Amino acid sequence: MKKAKELIYMTRDEVKKAIEDFPVAILPLGATEQHGHHLPLGVDIFLAEGISRKLSERTGAMMLPSLPFGYSWVWRDIPGTVSLQQHHVESVIKDVAHSVSRYGIKLLVLINGHDANNASMKYATRELMDELSLPVIYLFYPNLQLRMQEYCETPSWHGMIHACEFETSMMLALKPELVDMKKAVREYPEQPKLYGKSGISLGEISKSGVYGDATKATKEKGEKMLNVFIDEMEEMMLEAYKEKICLSHI
Repeated sequence: MKKAKELIYMTRDEVKKAIEDFPVAILPLGATEQHGHHLPLGVDIFLAEGISRKLSERTGAMMLPSLPFGYSWVWRDIPGTVSLQQHHVESVIKDVAHSVSRYGIKLLVLINGHDANNASMKYATRELMDELSLPVIYLFYPNLQLRMQEYCETPSWHGMIHACEFETSMMLALKPELVDMKKAVREYPEQPKLYGKSGISLGEISKSGVYGDATKATKEKGEKMLNVFIDEMEEMMLEAYKEKICLSHI
């Protein structure tokens, strides 16, 4: 397998050659926030980076430095959290797109590891449609609920993933040295009636910071899900690139 093309380790000449070979850039999007007592605050960064790196290895796309902060308002009072406003995340995505479009990138792929970044990706992509000829696609664990049904033993907490069997399994596959399974717990907090309809936040309703059952996580589950996600993301990336190239010749 080829080595990932990570921008921060490349010279300007290497970047120029990489763009000539395959003009696609990947931007990993993460967050810095609590993930229970058994996982580090950088989970969303590590997962987005790990997937992006493997996609770069497979395709030759250039991997940009990851965005380490996202919209993490719900954990704002827990030590270590760094939260950007939602519209700031959107603005950073747009600025990155405008930057890479100037020197030959033909497709920007956003690989997200943090659920709350999805709104920023969506609206940034829509606005960029009217500003640039550079297409942008945004990916967050394709068919997530289906894959969890296939590979996880335990259900999600109302469709959400956070420090649970899913994320812990993914971390065991990508960064096992940062996972302390002795501290993994199971917690499905009761959902307040006004949750999602008021200012009640996740940080107020979970004692452990876990939403699900982290004790059932395994490296094997993580590796299986990781491979499926990467296959699906690679297919979508190449389809988007193919469409861009075809449209440019019309």
